[in-house]
Amino acid sequence: MDMDMNFRRKLPIPKEVKEEFPLSEGRARDKEKRDEEIAAILRGEENKLLLVIGPCSADNEPAVLDYMVRLKKVQDRVADKILMIPRVYTNKPRTTGLGYKGMLHQPDINKPEDMLAGILAIRKMHMHVIEETGFTCAEEMLYPENHRYLSDLLSYVAIGARSVEDQHHRLVASGLGIPVGMKNPTSGDFSVMMNSIVAAQHGHDFQYRGWEVSTKGDPYAHVILRGYVDRFGMNHANYHYEELRRVADLYEEHEELKYPSIIVDCNHNNSGKKYLEQIRIAKDVMHSCHVNTDIRGLVKGLMIESYLEDGAQSIDGGVYGKSITDPCLGWDKTEKLIMELADLVE
Repeated sequence: MDMDMNFRRKLPIPKEVKEEFPLSEGRARDKEKRDEEIAAILRGEENKLLLVIGPCSADNEPAVLDYMVRLKKVQDRVADKILMIPRVYTNKPRTTGLGYKGMLHQPDINKPEDMLAGILAIRKMHMHVIEETGFTCAEEMLYPENHRYLSDLLSYVAIGARSVEDQHHRLVASGLGIPVGMKNPTSGDFSVMMNSIVAAQHGHDFQYRGWEVSTKGDPYAHVILRGYVDRFGMNHANYHYEELRRVADLYEEHEELKYPSIIVDCNHNNSGKKYLEQIRIAKDVMHSCHVNTDIRGLVKGLMIESYLEDGAQSIDGGVYGKSITDPCLGWDKTEKLIMELADLVE
C-alpha cells in the first residue's frame, strides 16, 4: 500500500533561491566579519557578552524590521560590551503539530499555509534585516533540510529542546560552519545535551537533501540552558549558579570538546514563560559570573525574547509588534535591560 501523501508541487532547491535573491558581496564580507567576532567570543579571545535577542517568532516583516532598526541603535551604544545576534525565528515547533508554525509555513497569518511563498518570504526578510541594519541573525533549525535556504545569511543556529536528541539534527549541525547552540531537552537531561555537542563537534558521513555528504565537525557547538519540565509537569529552572557549575564539570569530563561555552535562555522553562522574569534571570546569571571566574569564562551570553510590545496575543489579535507565540519583553524594558547588562559586563 502506497503512502497516503499528496505531493502538491516540487519546491525550488536552495541554490535556485539564492541565485534569484543573492546577498551582495559587501554584505557577505560584513557577515564574515561578524561571524569571526562571534567565534572569537566563543573562543574566549573577546570579553564581550553575546546577546541572542528578538521576537519569539518573526511573524511579520514590518514589525520585525522596526524592531531591528531600533535594536541597531542600541547595539551601537553598547558595542564595546555586547555583541547582539538578533533572533529572526521563522519556524516554530508545535507540541501537537497544530497551530501557527511560523512564517515559513504561513507568511501571511490571514491566509492558508503556503510553503513556496514562505521560503521566499523568510529569505527576503533576513536579507532586508541585513540591508537595513547590518545584523546577521539567529534562527532555530527546526527542519534541517530547509537550513540551506538561509545558510549564507545566518550567524547563529539553535537546535531546540525537542530536536536535540534527533540524529539528523546532530549530523547536519556538524557541517553548518557557524556557532550552533544545543538546548537541553525538555526532560532536562544534561547528558543528552552534551552528547549532542559531541556529535556536532565531530565529522560525519550521511545523506542530506539527496546527496551523500561529509562534514568536518563544528567546534563552536555549545550549550544552551533553557530550563525543563519534570515527569509530573513541574517547571524547573537551570540557570542558577549550581547548574552552571554542573555544566562546567561536564565540560571538564569531555576534554575533547573545543571552546566550552554556555548561553543561558532567560525565557521558556527558566522563566516559566513569565516574560518579565527574564530581567531578573539575566542579572542573576551576570551575578554568578562575577562571583566565579570559571563561570564567567564559560557563560558567553544570554538569550532573551523581546519585541515591540509586552506580552503575547492570539494570532488574530492585530496588535502591531506583539508576539503571537510566547510572551516577550516590550521595547522600553528591552532597551533598559540591555543598557543595564552592558554596565554589568566586566
